[in-house]
This record gives sequence, structure tokens and C-alpha cells, in this order.
Amino acid sequence: MSTQTKTPLVPFDEALTRYEPVMGLEVHVELGTNTKMFCGCATEFGAEPNTQVCPVCLGLPGALPVVNATAVESAIRIGLALNCEIAEWCRFARKNYFYPDQPKNFQTSQYDEPIAFDGYTDVEVDGEVYRIEIERAHMEEDTGKSLHVGGATGRIHGADHSLLDYNRAGIPLIEIVTRTIEVPGDKAPLVARAYVNQLRDLMVALGVSDARMDQGSLRADVNLSLRPAGTTALGTRSETKNVNSFRSVERAVRYEVGRHAGILDAGQKVVQETRHFHESDGTTSPGREKSDAEDYRYFPEPDLAPVAPSREWVEELRGTLPEPPSERRKRLQAEWDFSDLDMRDTIGAGALELVAATVAAGAAPQAARKWWLGELARRSNDTGVDLADLPITPEQVAGIQALIDAGRLNDKLARDVFDGVLAGEGTPEEVVASRGLELVSDDGALGEAVDQAIAANPDVADKIRDGKVQAAGALIGAVMKQMRGQADAGRVRELILERLS
Repeated sequence: MSTQTKTPLVPFDEALTRYEPVMGLEVHVELGTNTKMFCGCATEFGAEPNTQVCPVCLGLPGALPVVNATAVESAIRIGLALNCEIAEWCRFARKNYFYPDQPKNFQTSQYDEPIAFDGYTDVEVDGEVYRIEIERAHMEEDTGKSLHVGGATGRIHGADHSLLDYNRAGIPLIEIVTRTIEVPGDKAPLVARAYVNQLRDLMVALGVSDARMDQGSLRADVNLSLRPAGTTALGTRSETKNVNSFRSVERAVRYEVGRHAGILDAGQKVVQETRHFHESDGTTSPGREKSDAEDYRYFPEPDLAPVAPSREWVEELRGTLPEPPSERRKRLQAEWDFSDLDMRDTIGAGALELVAATVAAGAAPQAARKWWLGELARRSNDTGVDLADLPITPEQVAGIQALIDAGRLNDKLARDVFDGVLAGEGTPEEVVASRGLELVSDDGALGEAVDQAIAANPDVADKIRDGKVQAAGALIGAVMKQMRGQADAGRVRELILERLS
């Protein structure tokens, strides 16, 4: 545990006047294979604790691992999609450390011989493209899960006892490690967020993982250090572990910049350590002092043969890759007739894939963009939940727009339908039915309401008779109020003008 003296947090913008942030990001991707990395156990999320285990993933004596071929294929495709070199020959290694949720007391991983290395990907932030260099993407297995019971925070400190679920132990992981990321300081949090967002979209496009951050199938470690502005030597880094939302990646960078600046301003030294991120307030707290590679006593895994993918197989897999992200963005922008600003804002909001899926479900591009960047972005900000994690699907958004296109809803009623869907009340059709939200377009009911509005507002009616058609807005408003916003405003206008012409 760190003994770092607590120091004041420096505001982010002020910290940037004296220091430059340097980042490194490690992203763990759980692969969507049917079985674990080295055994035949199932990988279903949410199964009863300790029901998906066997002697191999529990590390029992004499149990021998066998490599999951689909996981190797996924690793190669991920490496290729990140423009990496694919090793002609590589080995697994044992990473030795004791942790209660690591049943073997070592993790089967890769050390100096990763399957993919020397790659890059480009991310766009505010119209600028930043190249993120990939040092390596290597294969390993996930750990089990510790459940700390009785405390207020879910952490081990203050808990009465801990429970261990080994279902996750042995699930295939790909760890993607960047080289040092040096971008303008004010862009660092946004670049980090955009990079993790792009990796998620890429994993989904490849079909290798559902990449659900809320379920831990994609999680990021944020390494950050500060150096005095204008210098080149790297400072001491901290590693904020297992950050599980795009928003939290950005917040973790901002917080750690302010925390490091406070320590350095006070003349103290930053401790190299892991940190826990707290979703509730965007802060971090100490974990353990960080181990270096030599502390893990890596050595080649003696129970597994080396992996040697043939060049023919690698090229065959290259042919299965989806369209590169930059080319796809350009194509979609042209197909959707988005301006540069429209596309930039869509990407910046992390809504590109959501808009694409909504369009694929039948909505017009501008309508899809309107809902995701407007109504749903507002709800995302209000709740602190990433857009992609809101409890509504692109298909449901497209369904709501279809009801508008059919004249059954207007935008005001559609917002009520969003309320119902987000609250788990069912599909858009079910919410419309249960809440009685459908527009009234029956001329009988509308005509009666129009007649009442005309009778109650004779002065407005006289203006319309005199040719001041714009005055109809007041009568339309009266009808809409009487019908609780459920009248077809276009038909109401037609009926008013018919009666007063």
C-alpha cells in the first residue's frame, strides 16, 4: 500500500501550464470464444459461481493445458487490424505472482515473444488525427473474481469477508499495449477515450468479442506520468487499473494529471503504484506498489508448445478483416451526407457505431444522429453512463423513429417513449400502448377540439379569417394542450384553416 502524503489536487488546466502528461494504455479484451484459453470449460457470463471450472483452470496438480485455436486466430486478426507484425514463432510464459483470484499462483501469458507487435492505429479527436503506436498485443488468460462482502465500497478494505468465483479464471484475453503516447496536454483525456472507444468498435467489427465494458469484457489500464513542460525525461508513472467505461478513462486521466501535479508541486516524489478508479466521484486511490517485469520471474511455459502461424494462414486471416476504421468513416460520411462537423461530433460523442446500427435498422441517418447526440446524449450525461451502455438498443431507437415516420408519434411523445424504454417497460410499441401515447389523427376528435379552441379564442379566429394565417399557431397550441400533446399538429392546422377560410 502506498504511503504517499496526501497533497492538494491541482486543477487540470492549471497543471498543464507547468507539466506535460505522458500516457500509456493497456487494454484487456476478453475473447468471445465458447471455451476457455487452455481448457474446455464454458465462458458464459453470469453463470452460477464456480460452475464453469475444471482441474486445468483451477491449476490442480497434473492437469495439462491445451491452447484454444480460435483464440489464437482471434489474436492474429486483432494484430492485423492494428497493423501489427505477426510473429512467425512465439511462446507462452508463466507470470508468477500470488493473488487469491489466480488459482495457479501464476498467469499463463506471453512475455518477450508476443504474437503481434509493432503496430499502430489512428484516432480522430476534434478533427485532428493522432497516431497511437502499438507495442504489442499478446495472448493470456483472465483471472478469477474476488467478491468483497460487508463493506460499503465493494473493496477489500472494510469488508467482512471475501468470496472467490473462478468462472472467469482462464477465459482468453488479448492485452493490447501502446507505446508512449505524447499528444498536446489538453487533448490527452480525449485521445485516451477515443482510442479505447475505437478499440471497442474494432473488436465488435472483428466479431472477436462483445467488448462490453459494463461486464468487464473490455477494460483499460491507464498509465500516466508528468514531466516539467519543455523537458523530455519521463516521470514516475501510476497505473489506474480496470477502468470500465469511456467516460471513466477520460476522467481517470484528468484526475491523475491533477494528483501528480499536486505531488510534484509539493516537492514530493510520485510513487510507482497501481490505483483504483472510483466511478462515484472520478477519483483514484492507492492499490499496491507496482511490480516490474523482473519481479514476476517470467519463464517459458513448459507445458505448451510454441505457436507458429504459417504465413499462408496469416494472409488468409488478413482477408477476413473488416474495412479499416478511417476508410469506413469516410464512406459512411458520404453515404449519410454528413458535413465534416456532423461527422466530427458523432465520432467525438462515441456514437458512430450506434448511429450506424440505427441506420442499419431502418432510420434515416440525420434522425439517428439527432436522437443519439441529442436526447440520449443528454440522458448519458445526466446519469454518468456511456451512450453505448444506456439500456436502449439501436433497433429500439429506429423503432421509435419509425413510429414518428408513420405519423403515430411526434417528437414530444417520442421522448416519453424513450422514458419508457429506458425504464425497462418494453419495446417502443409496448410503451406506446401501455402509456397511451399514440397521436390522435381522427378527424372527429380533432374537429371537436378545433371547434372548442375557435370558440374560446374568437379574436384569434378573426385574425385568421382576415388572412393572418400565422395566428393559427395559437389555436394549434390550444388544441395540443387540450389533447395533452397527442394531436397531429399538421392535421390540426389543416382543420383550422378549413373552418376559418
